[in-house]
Amino acid sequence: MSDETIRLVTIGWILRRRWRLLAVLAVLGALVGYGTSFLFPPRFTASASVLLPGAWQERELLTQAEIASSSVVVDRAAAALGWSGVTGTALQDRVSATAADGNIIKISGTAETPERAQQLSDQVAQQFVTFAARIAGDSTDPAASQPEALRQMVVQASRRITDLADAADPGQTVESVQTRTELAKLRTALQDAVKKLDQVDPAANRANMVVMGPAARPTGEAPPTRMQLVVAGALLFLVLAVIGHLTAARMSRRPRTEPEIAAALGSVVLGTVDVPGERPVHRPQGRGPLARLRRLLGVDTRWDVPAPQASGDEAGRQVRYRRVCARLRDRLPAAQRLLVLVPDGDETARLAAGQLVTEAGGDPLLRVVGVSVSRPLVPDRDDESGVLVVLSAGNWTAGELTGIAEACADARHKVVGAVVAGAVRAPARTAGRPPEGAEPAAAAAPEPETVPEPGTDIPAAVGDEARRGSG
Repeated sequence: MSDETIRLVTIGWILRRRWRLLAVLAVLGALVGYGTSFLFPPRFTASASVLLPGAWQERELLTQAEIASSSVVVDRAAAALGWSGVTGTALQDRVSATAADGNIIKISGTAETPERAQQLSDQVAQQFVTFAARIAGDSTDPAASQPEALRQMVVQASRRITDLADAADPGQTVESVQTRTELAKLRTALQDAVKKLDQVDPAANRANMVVMGPAARPTGEAPPTRMQLVVAGALLFLVLAVIGHLTAARMSRRPRTEPEIAAALGSVVLGTVDVPGERPVHRPQGRGPLARLRRLLGVDTRWDVPAPQASGDEAGRQVRYRRVCARLRDRLPAAQRLLVLVPDGDETARLAAGQLVTEAGGDPLLRVVGVSVSRPLVPDRDDESGVLVVLSAGNWTAGELTGIAEACADARHKVVGAVVAGAVRAPARTAGRPPEGAEPAAAAAPEPETVPEPGTDIPAAVGDEARRGSG
């Protein structure tokens, strides 16, 4: 898993095999989101629109939007509202203004109740119009602030030009004609300027901003609502759980290949055998409330084990077992006894060990023993010639496999080799007609012997039975 690219099928494994844990985490996230909603009281937002007549550029509209949400306008609105304990500084974060299409400034106000939100947006819009009119009316240039006086000055200048033209030399000299022509052009230009001033009065138009009616009273809460926080909390915990699974899988160092398993055990892998069945399930044998909780949540089994691949026929699977037995005989000087170690909880390895015992037929004589990976303990050497480890790939860490090898060395056993068992999907069979040459299913394999923990008393009957089996 650590060397593979994370694919969508991997996320599918997580959702399918960890759905109980993910459901619990999603509910926990929803509860956290619900609790967080009490830290954010409900808010309501109302909006009022202000129309700016005349021709405005985009930068000018943005400037007006900044003015509408400025501290000057908000302070004036707070003073006009007179809410107890609410200042302009407190309202600064609750007021926003944006420039919309059609020369419209949209002013939004947020408050604890719909009524207050409506009052706040209406008051800010009114104060913005008043402040903008004051800015347009304040100027030190009389000609700019008094358009009518400018018109009177232009009319007087036009009359003066006419008088100068009449008083000029009435003769037909070149100089007199040029003077009268220049004066006529100047008079015409002044008349055109007056006409344009009458048609367009930007200062007057810009001062006449209009509030487009009162703000509509909001009917729903402003985001984030309580429901949004609940959903966000559930999704956040769900995503974090999936990411945690993917990260753990990428950082996993569980041996999956034959060279890695051989290196951890300090021996060689004699072969790989197939066990027909469903997806291999590795369940720890722990007890107590924590173990029951793990089984309830479905976290007592690995989720990143791939689904079994399709298998060939029964004869092909038996060939693999026979080859492993042949390699065992080659590594042993004569027909001797071997201890077959199967990790506790590894059902696939247990079935494979039982099939090996069947295929060996007593040559060599195999005895299956279960071993705990948390505290590995191997029986002392009697007349066995070594140990054969049967396990499934991807279920055990390198440290656990090394612990099994050290337990074998402590019991004076030599690890002859290892066999890797993998679950496969058996082909469909016709009811009542098993294939030719097929032997009994490996599911009927005997349960491996369990080595007791150090310091545990062994009943006499069990000890006698073990000695008879070893003899």
